[in-house]
Amino acid sequence: MEKQIHVISHTHWDREWYMPFEKHRLKLVRLMDSLLELLDRDSEFKSFHLDGQTIVLEDYLQVRPDRREKVEAYVREGRLLNGPWYILQDEFLTSGEANLRNLQIGHRDAARIGPVAKIGYFPDSFGNMGQAPQILRQAGIDNAVFGRGVKPTGANNVVSDGEFESPYSEMFWQSPDGSRVLGILFANWYHNGMEIPTEPDAAKAYWEKRLASVERYASTPHLLFMNGCDHQPVQKDVAEALRTARDLYPNLSFLHSNFPDYVRAVRESVRPEALSVVRGELRSQRTDGWGTLVNTASARVYIKQANQANQSLLEKVAEPLAAVASSLGHPYPHDELTHAWKLLMQNHPHDSICGCSVDEVHREMMTRFAKSTHFAEGLIEECAAAVVGAIDTSGFAAFAGAAPFVALNTSGYERSGVVTVELELERRPLYEPSPAAIADGLASVPVAGRVVDAEGREVYASVEDLGVRFGYALPDDRFRQPYMARAVRVTLLAERVPPLGFRAYAWAPGEAAAAGAPSVAEAASDEERYVLENDALSVAVAADGTYDMLDKATGRVYRGLGVFENVGDIGNEYVFKQPDGEAPLTTKGVAAELRYVERSPLRTVVEVVHRWAIPARADDTLAEERRKMVNYEHRKAQRVAETVPLALTTRLTLETGARSLQVSVAYDNRATDHRLRLLFPSDIDSPVHYADSVFEVAERSTTPAPEWRNPSNAQHQQSFVAVDDAHAGLAVANRGLNEYEVLRDGRNTMAVTLLRAVGELGDWGVFPTPEAQCLGPQTAELAVVPYAGAAKRSDAAIEASLFQTPWTVRQTDAHAGAIPAVGFGGWLRWSGPSMLLSSVKVSEASGDWLARWYNMSGEPTTVRVRADGATRWYRSNVLEERLESLEAAADGTVTIAVGPAEIVTLGFARA
Repeated sequence: MEKQIHVISHTHWDREWYMPFEKHRLKLVRLMDSLLELLDRDSEFKSFHLDGQTIVLEDYLQVRPDRREKVEAYVREGRLLNGPWYILQDEFLTSGEANLRNLQIGHRDAARIGPVAKIGYFPDSFGNMGQAPQILRQAGIDNAVFGRGVKPTGANNVVSDGEFESPYSEMFWQSPDGSRVLGILFANWYHNGMEIPTEPDAAKAYWEKRLASVERYASTPHLLFMNGCDHQPVQKDVAEALRTARDLYPNLSFLHSNFPDYVRAVRESVRPEALSVVRGELRSQRTDGWGTLVNTASARVYIKQANQANQSLLEKVAEPLAAVASSLGHPYPHDELTHAWKLLMQNHPHDSICGCSVDEVHREMMTRFAKSTHFAEGLIEECAAAVVGAIDTSGFAAFAGAAPFVALNTSGYERSGVVTVELELERRPLYEPSPAAIADGLASVPVAGRVVDAEGREVYASVEDLGVRFGYALPDDRFRQPYMARAVRVTLLAERVPPLGFRAYAWAPGEAAAAGAPSVAEAASDEERYVLENDALSVAVAADGTYDMLDKATGRVYRGLGVFENVGDIGNEYVFKQPDGEAPLTTKGVAAELRYVERSPLRTVVEVVHRWAIPARADDTLAEERRKMVNYEHRKAQRVAETVPLALTTRLTLETGARSLQVSVAYDNRATDHRLRLLFPSDIDSPVHYADSVFEVAERSTTPAPEWRNPSNAQHQQSFVAVDDAHAGLAVANRGLNEYEVLRDGRNTMAVTLLRAVGELGDWGVFPTPEAQCLGPQTAELAVVPYAGAAKRSDAAIEASLFQTPWTVRQTDAHAGAIPAVGFGGWLRWSGPSMLLSSVKVSEASGDWLARWYNMSGEPTTVRVRADGATRWYRSNVLEERLESLEAAADGTVTIAVGPAEIVTLGFARA
């Protein structure tokens, strides 16, 4: 068969990067205007690939709405290829559900215009999630086209292990569940066919070199040339360039092609037995380690923290709460949730969420996070009001002057935890006789009281007087209603709250046998040790602020937890580089100030303050090396001797009944060019460790491949990293801290990055980024979770998921309702070993409930599900389409078998 040269015209459209979004958008408008004009006049210009993301057209049509009809016509004709994603995300820094919303919304938006391009497109992801083949297969996509993660060795080379190497640009990529797609690697990158000459001599030189490069990796006669690059304008004379090429090489077939045709041609001609199979996560494991770009996981940590909080509000609170509210007659807010998700996902392109853009980009990102969060909070308020309004709280009317409230658990697990709510004991409308008189009158309202549950039993709570404050209501049927109110803050332990369920409580006036004010902060006596203890754990804090943790279930003691480590960083937003020969600074042995902040029946809180000093910045060599674009590997800068203070305030919190120790850190960063980590030695002997990744708990080798040269082996995480053996395990959960490293120090220490402060973007130019130094107040939130070894690893994963799931607590009144306040078991009841519930929402297409789980283990399991009023159960997929029907047992339970690492979506209607 003659060789076919597939030239695919495209542009890789980084929505924002080395310029802010609107400057890039103006360039996009010019590119699209030019492209549409070219499609109008040149029938030989067959098609253009819109980078796999529908937001390209969304951004363009916001400026050029009059071009919609023309754009839609070219999409329907197949000359513009649109979708399947909404944006090109960083897979590892966005949650599993965020990856799916990206695919779902991308499909939905693309389908409104024309056919969806069923190409699994990951051109520039900084590593690829291991479950991508399963996700793509469930979405009806049988291929993946990607630029990173696998090392091409060339057709004449022998692959050493086949796991993360391939002799060809074509291979099979397999997920942990066994799903497999045809993988196509940009072995010569996605610009290997850009700017093709039309002049014969130049074209001859061009093609001689590039044909050889592509042939080196091709397993079929179909050779791929990508005609474009980052923000590349359309090559308008590509048809002429191909005519020149055909004249020069009459024995070759030059096609102005597209991805569907190219993938089909490769699939039809490839010999499957000749291809390697790469499995799971593709993180460039078989390289020297300098080009993985993993340290974008710690660039501008504040962005990752905002993202995690925003994601959790949407997928862990707003969506399930909206589903529950919809079963009670409240309309499900499909369009509103899509709006909030789109605002969030506009922060998910790899140059955005990775924190590797100019400062203007990341300032705008924080505004988008705020907008999406505020919108989600508004939805939660509405849905919570609908749910709480349906709960029968009339029993609290027996307590005169009671202020009822409801703690809502939107997770898929029974949980207990300390919750806080601000209650308004009495409201008085403004403005008569006057605001001042109203405030004075409310000041005499008594605030002494107690908290009771729905069965009238007193519950220990701390009650803090908030005084008189202004507030307002916004009724649906009349003008705003301002008022003054007397308020208290109530904190209590909500115990054994059912999954997707609630517990109802009320503040009632009168003397409390069990209530009290928060305990006063104090220092321990000279003889007293700082100890936090409950039925599960005992934590002893040492004079240097480290702590030893006893897991009472296993008897295992984890020693020396909580050391801070600080080193210099002379790299950039993409890559961490420690100065040559530098020894890390740590707080080991540095005296700390300790005190009890709280000791109550709810929890024990110990505060640890390190008054430390670290080098102020890198020396002047770094500025010179940046100016001259010296590659980070070859930089010689060091840190200066001058120091600045670094006061680290850590609060250790152990709640009653908790199986994890919460760790919060606050500090004011005054230094530049450095990295700060928190260390958790496991002292567990294991060659591998585990990290929460996208729809999987990924097993990763702690020792990198032999060709690895980077001294750092940092990795991505979602909610936790863990080390275990058959008998014991230690996990460290986080909120928005996406980078860790398991150190090869003989103790398998988990080092979690809290801050990485750098001053330049990096990559192809000199782009100063002073705001990436992250000066000013910073925070970090973690949890230390011991568990009983590998068999209980999924329990630690659930604990980490709950750590990222906020409680929803809302005040209400005493009223009748259809849902009993006592004995209600929750809106969705299920069980399944090793299964993690990822999503509960409502289908836009059918109005049915959808619940999604994934199997965290490599073994088969089952899931049993029941929901009151459920009818017509069926299997679904990641696009939430209806598949085969399922039969429920006589008691309404549906039982399904689940394969290893399988993602399972079930749908059901509610009566």
